[in-house]
Amino acid sequence: MTATLPTASRETLLSLEPALRAEIRGQSHVIPRVISVLQRGQLGLSKPGRPRGSFLFLGPTGVGKTELTQAFTRHLFGEEKLLRFDMSEFQTQDSLGLLLGAKLGEAGFLGEAVARTGEGTILFDEVEKAHPRIMDVFLQILDAARVTVATGQTLNLSSFYVVMTSNIGSAELLSLQHSTDATLERHVLTRAQQSLRPEIFARITEKIVFHRLSYEHQLEIAEKFLRKEIAFLHAQGHTLTVGDSVLPFLVRKGFHPKLGARPMRDAVEKSIGDAVAGNLLAGGDANGRLRVDKGTDALVVDRNSGEACLTVLFSKQTRKCPA
Repeated sequence: MTATLPTASRETLLSLEPALRAEIRGQSHVIPRVISVLQRGQLGLSKPGRPRGSFLFLGPTGVGKTELTQAFTRHLFGEEKLLRFDMSEFQTQDSLGLLLGAKLGEAGFLGEAVARTGEGTILFDEVEKAHPRIMDVFLQILDAARVTVATGQTLNLSSFYVVMTSNIGSAELLSLQHSTDATLERHVLTRAQQSLRPEIFARITEKIVFHRLSYEHQLEIAEKFLRKEIAFLHAQGHTLTVGDSVLPFLVRKGFHPKLGARPMRDAVEKSIGDAVAGNLLAGGDANGRLRVDKGTDALVVDRNSGEACLTVLFSKQTRKCPA
């Protein structure tokens, strides 16, 4: 008899795509491929004796590789089920002991994390920086979903997704401004195949190249963080509307040519937080219109002038406040 998928699990999978599209901007080509792997993994359709699914996310810094991993893990398992390892910290031979235990009786970072979570996602950031002995561990994980730690215990990782991120080919990706996306993807995948061990590359379920972020996508990302910050401040009792000049200002402050949108969240929180703090310290309140002060090149909050502006902006149905 075929088992029936529980309603809660079915609803979680059906709501995965809109949840990811709400979080990740500028990478619409990535989401269907990731969801395909996740659905098969969650439905028990992945090959036994391997991880539920594995990914190699390629592309420049700050385009959404880690953020997408965090988003799907949070949706499927919860925030605490993401095990993240920065491979720049595992570049020496001795670092294998950190990962799997240096002496008898130690479980290492990986063993301790797996024991604590039981299922979820294992993220290896900047995988190309790992020492060759760490690469041997990756091969074991991808091939058999098993690895032995210094305690003598063999970890079973078949209930985990494995994500590897890499900046391989990113310099070329940023310099080839006028090439098509298909050409760029072929170029980056070729570079990744040359840089990673063939047996590792071949065992990864999906290898996906993330695109450069256009200015329109930068605006969308700034908008996403702006919405969250406005909602947070509203919950604290501060009602803010937003002028048209605010989004371009936040992109200018929060997008970096080399770091992408990675600084955006901090730029939004700092810029808006400073504006609100300034009003509060001056003895006023923080209810009003957020705008750019050209003299100080900073955001300020003007007291409401009776304009019919809405707090939630940027939808087609909402009229924006003037700059």
